[in-house]
Amino acid sequence: MVDNMRKNFPGLTVETLKSGKQRLRVRVEGFPNRKIRINVDLDHPKFSEHYWSARAGIELEYEPASLAVRQSIKWLTDKYLLHLEKMVAAKQASPATLRQRKSLLTRLCQHKTDSDDLYGEMSLNAPTAAFVKVRDARAATPAEADNMIKAARSMYHWACDSGHAEVNPLVGIKKIHRSQGGATPWTAEDLRNFKERHPQGTMAHLALTLHMFTAARSNDAIWLGRGQEFSSHEVRWLGWQPKKRGAAYVEIPMAKPLRDAITAVARIGDAYILSEHGKPFKNADSYRNWLRKRCDEAGLKGRSSHGVRKALAELLAEEGCSEHQIMAVLSHTQPSTSAIYTKGAERRAMAAEAMKSISGFGW
Repeated sequence: MVDNMRKNFPGLTVETLKSGKQRLRVRVEGFPNRKIRINVDLDHPKFSEHYWSARAGIELEYEPASLAVRQSIKWLTDKYLLHLEKMVAAKQASPATLRQRKSLLTRLCQHKTDSDDLYGEMSLNAPTAAFVKVRDARAATPAEADNMIKAARSMYHWACDSGHAEVNPLVGIKKIHRSQGGATPWTAEDLRNFKERHPQGTMAHLALTLHMFTAARSNDAIWLGRGQEFSSHEVRWLGWQPKKRGAAYVEIPMAKPLRDAITAVARIGDAYILSEHGKPFKNADSYRNWLRKRCDEAGLKGRSSHGVRKALAELLAEEGCSEHQIMAVLSHTQPSTSAIYTKGAERRAMAAEAMKSISGFGW
């Protein structure tokens, strides 16, 4: 086998490392003292491409083996996800984005056509109507359908920029999900029931208090800790850059209930909120699942950390806070986002004033 390799691939050497793994190197043609590493295995589908590039003095980057047909949707998906992995490694994209798009695009590739073939086997030049069919087939879960189209649209946008596709067939496909108001805001009774089930000193109580007095999103709550505290004019503050893309930097004074909740917990670590193992949660999804279970224990079905954030926003608006004040707390960058809460409070105030005018009306 070695003789055949040397005959078919001149200049190729296979080195066995102490770990048992093999390292492939190729002598550059015309430069006997220069060798380039091949970043794929011998049985990789693109081994020959990597070998001949190395012979020419070019080192290609690693590519995961893909059995997808070239120019198919699955072939494009593999290339796009590899691109996203590199973006995550360069801190230009979040791991959560990679996980979500990988899941959505995998489901897209596994969708069946009318002839029972996989969508992943279709040409990447499939028409817009093909993707509309996928969207409509998931009408029972419209939010998922729209997210799948959004992920595919982003993939094709990259494909057009990188020269893998000439047109983006997903441009113009409309959403089918109609918002029902999003997360349910917590009521005063919800907060009271949760605290009765999870009193001060528990990690669940600390989690609720952190969300209530910082409006932190889940992907920030899992890493916020003493490292983000600072003092200014004898007041203790929290300052952090939210992970959400485009969010504004947050600086907020630490309210006494929050400081008391932090002091009351027995487990101390790099983050305020720790798992049962005493370590920060690995990602926002695992944290949300944990908090959902704590809500269920308190008899609060359908409640979430984002609902606490909405409750705080509405409370601030009810107390007369301006759009810009709410923006500073919630890390909004557009007044229109915070205006959702202030306008609602203003309308309720105007309605109350209006009803006073007929309060003495005989009935």
